[in-house]
Amino acid sequence: MDALRVIRDRRQAATLLQGDRPKLLAQLRLPASATLLAKRLELPRQKINYHLRALDQAGLLNLVEERRARNCLERVFQATARTYVISPEILADLGTTPEEVRDRFSSAHLLAMAGRTIRELGALREAAAEAGKPIATLGLETQIRFASAADRAGFAEDLQQALATLIARYHDEAAPNGRTYACQVGLYPSIPD
Repeated sequence: MDALRVIRDRRQAATLLQGDRPKLLAQLRLPASATLLAKRLELPRQKINYHLRALDQAGLLNLVEERRARNCLERVFQATARTYVISPEILADLGTTPEEVRDRFSSAHLLAMAGRTIRELGALREAAAEAGKPIATLGLETQIRFASAADRAGFAEDLQQALATLIARYHDEAAPNGRTYACQVGLYPSIPD
């Protein structure tokens, strides 16, 4: 089971989001049969089987085992991932890019950046999995409390200058074996717990 899977296919996304299927996938973090799921979720076993078939056909389940239970063949499934993220690329022309949202200080620009990150990392994860290689990434996250809007603006300016200095120090356009990396920084109000 993967820790996280990026859904990049419209049919998979539609299958995943239909009816009780997100609940089923959450329950299937651990292997279970339709009978067990029907008891847990208090739903008819036939309905559970219908959804399990659809999820299995969409490639969102792994068959763990088949076993005889009375006169039936009981199938035990597990979700392919612990969590799922749906890539914005599924929206095709309805999506946007940071270049289309020119105001770098808008939430729309930051969301477009986040969407690009999901889209690109989803593609990179698939390619890396096929090649059997890891992806070199770095994620930093923190919170900062500003005393005033002026302090926030000052921080943004200092951060831009610090990043420009770091980029100038390490960026080498002519490196023959170099590899280009995307670097994003976002700042938004945190949501209280």
